[in-house]
Amino acid sequence: MAEPKRVSADEAVTGVRSGERVYVGSIAAPPNRLLAALVRRRADLRGVRVVHTLLLGDAPHTAPEMLDNFTAQCLFLGASTREPVLNNRAEFTPVFLHETWRLLAGKHAVDWALVQLTPPDRHGFCSTGPCGDLTVDAIRAARHVVAELNPNLPRTHGDTLVHVDSLHAVVEVDDKVPELAPPPVTPAMRRISEQIAGMVEDGDCLQIGIGGIPNTVLELIADRRHLGVHTEMLTDGMVGLYRAGAIDGSRKKVMPGKIVCSFAAGLRPLYDFIDDNPLVEVHPARFTNDPFVIAQNDNVVAVNGALQIDLTGQVDADSVGTHIYSGIGGQVDFIRGASRSAGGRPIIAIPSTAMGGKISRIVPTLAPGSGVVTSRGDVHHVVTEYGHVDLFGLGVHARAKALISIAHPDFREELSRQAHELRLAWGEDGDVRRLA
Repeated sequence: MAEPKRVSADEAVTGVRSGERVYVGSIAAPPNRLLAALVRRRADLRGVRVVHTLLLGDAPHTAPEMLDNFTAQCLFLGASTREPVLNNRAEFTPVFLHETWRLLAGKHAVDWALVQLTPPDRHGFCSTGPCGDLTVDAIRAARHVVAELNPNLPRTHGDTLVHVDSLHAVVEVDDKVPELAPPPVTPAMRRISEQIAGMVEDGDCLQIGIGGIPNTVLELIADRRHLGVHTEMLTDGMVGLYRAGAIDGSRKKVMPGKIVCSFAAGLRPLYDFIDDNPLVEVHPARFTNDPFVIAQNDNVVAVNGALQIDLTGQVDADSVGTHIYSGIGGQVDFIRGASRSAGGRPIIAIPSTAMGGKISRIVPTLAPGSGVVTSRGDVHHVVTEYGHVDLFGLGVHARAKALISIAHPDFREELSRQAHELRLAWGEDGDVRRLA
């Protein structure tokens, strides 16, 4: 196959036709110029389905005037896509991250893949950089592949290589890689992090994502040794943990000695760390997030967040009532993988309150319309700033009692009253109180 033509972004997308499916790379490698060029063609297009995960930047294809031209199929929501989904200008597709590759092939096959890659090396191979997630599978599934070649994108090892001859057109860009700064850490988040850190032992294999709690946990376990990393998202905190001597991957069963992730997102030092670093391998989510692959490692500690948890242990992590906030992502993948891992510890970390302490995140029942991302059967450890409970093996009455014990003190009495109304109550002697 001949080397692809170097063209402008507008020229690169001239072949897209109405009714076709277009995958758009996302997270830290968004092809913003190609997406903008596609939107500029709106007058010629109808019913183009644009498939993507988290977009860190703008989503111009979801603007109100684009409704007849484009339908965004969002596999995970961020700030730019929540409002369009809420107002029916975009569509949320609930799917486990390890299964998302199935949406790119077969009856869901994508016609085009618009991606951002590194420039080719001397052998002609480009890299998908910090994003393995769906990008590699999309490139392999699409009939047409158009790439922005960005020299600022870190070149990564793993299953990220794409030969330049397989690209139909390329656009040369010189754009900054999107950065994702961690949020500030509240006192409650600090207390949660301290408890989780106490659950991490030498030799454990970690999956910890983005946010104030994960980064604080990583700071607090810098004195551990022989830790491994097999995670969906690689963050800034992992770099500091490695440099502290805590990570060597020597006790991992899957790819020992390697830091394995599906994508990396953070500040520039993280991208510099993974650039041409054989220690770090980036792989598609169908591998990193497969629960059966995860479970092959021993002592997997998987830390994931939640928006609400009810008194039986059902976890809502993707929505506020009927309003979709994020997506299923990889939470269930890693909760199940950790639970099957020998010595594994699946952890749900959740501050006890929201809205400045006005509402409890531990609730009698989930808000109407909320999605159960992680079922009560999957939940083991739950941590708030008021304690840690292990729900595995507990009946629903004992679960309610355990969860109320780690709720904010201001809400415990009301939660206990509501537990009685829901027949999730117990006597003072610990026996179930059977209500008529």
